[in-house]
Amino acid sequence: MNKPLLTFLVLAASCAAALAQAPKVPLESNDEGAIYVSPNLSPTEKSATANGGTLGVQNKDGSGAYGGVDTSNGRPNYSLGASTGGSVSFSAGAHSDGKDNKGVKAGVTIRY
Repeated sequence: MNKPLLTFLVLAASCAAALAQAPKVPLESNDEGAIYVSPNLSPTEKSATANGGTLGVQNKDGSGAYGGVDTSNGRPNYSLGASTGGSVSFSAGAHSDGKDNKGVKAGVTIRY
């Protein structure tokens, strides 16, 4: 295999891993949508440690809501959010550890 192709494949795999989302494990699914859990895992060499997770609802049209906790730091960090569906989707969320670490986020996703 030539070096430029190998370099490209390594860079593509690195970018894909960096942009990958946490896996969503469906708890229940039907024609309207799904209820899922997404564990916050910290992998080690031989195992993985669960540091909280997220519980959410995802509808077929793309709308949904989630709530979760992250215990990987000293204080638990709680988060919640929601998004609309359709070709123009609005999303909003908030997170806080109950003390110094707090924030909000909002976004617009345009699908074409």
